[in-house]
Amino acid sequence: MTGKRATPPKGDGSLPEELNLDVLPGLIGYQLRLTQLAIFNDFASELKEYDISPGRFGVLVLISANPGLTQSSLAQATHLDRSTMVAVIDQLEARGLVERRPSPTDRRSNALVLTAEGKKLLKQLKQLVQVHESRVAGALSAAESKQLVSLLKKVRGALQAEAARRTSAK
Repeated sequence: MTGKRATPPKGDGSLPEELNLDVLPGLIGYQLRLTQLAIFNDFASELKEYDISPGRFGVLVLISANPGLTQSSLAQATHLDRSTMVAVIDQLEARGLVERRPSPTDRRSNALVLTAEGKKLLKQLKQLVQVHESRVAGALSAAESKQLVSLLKKVRGALQAEAARRTSAK
């Protein structure tokens, strides 16, 4: 597949017309990355006054849905290393959104809970994220949106299975 030439940059993420993209436009990973950037930019625009990233929103959702969750379980669920998770929780705690409490089952761990302020903010954020999500899926029918999510899960599952196979073969 030969590359398509893109249009001049206009500050909107488009590429210069004279740039030959070669095989990139036909690559799933390339299209996913461009789509991720567009989605994250829209998310940032929708939630700009709250100073919250998609990752931090996800952390708040997981803590809300799993009160008492440990930092290590949260790190595993979000695919972040423990030191990164500590920094994320430190930042959310400094904003008064999350609280660390001693774990009732493991003295070496902290149990994470949302504060009253965290719960209030998350309620507002969820409404805004629904508006954002509607825009993201706006070009798709409900069936197409469901199919896209299913296909992405299928690709991820196949890659994870292949990675596990490679690891066990070593």
